[in-house]
Amino acid sequence: MATASKQTLADTLTKSVPARPVPAPSAINGSGSVRVEIFDQVYNLRGSDSEYILKLAEYVDGKMRAVSEQTATVDSVRLAVLAALNIADEYHLLKRRLQSPSPEVHQRAIKLATALDEVLRENRLTS
Repeated sequence: MATASKQTLADTLTKSVPARPVPAPSAINGSGSVRVEIFDQVYNLRGSDSEYILKLAEYVDGKMRAVSEQTATVDSVRLAVLAALNIADEYHLLKRRLQSPSPEVHQRAIKLATALDEVLRENRLTS
């Protein structure tokens, strides 16, 4: 069962760690397979956008290394789970921010809708 504390994962892992360099384009072979290294483990991945796959691998590697520096565990599976939770936390915070617009955006939308209603009302009266 998953449990949570009051401190968010983002709060725990605020220390920035430079990501490992993206593998050279030679890591991309003709079959659409991309060779990436994440936390010292090599993976051959397939996808339609090799550069995007390399960026994702670099991001995950950076997250795992950040978790590794913040915790005492050496178990790579545990680090992967903690990194995944951190990434999921980032995703849900961004998703929440996008789903609930700021008060300024909401207020502006109301003003624009009101102005549009006035223009449409005037057009009906003059037609």
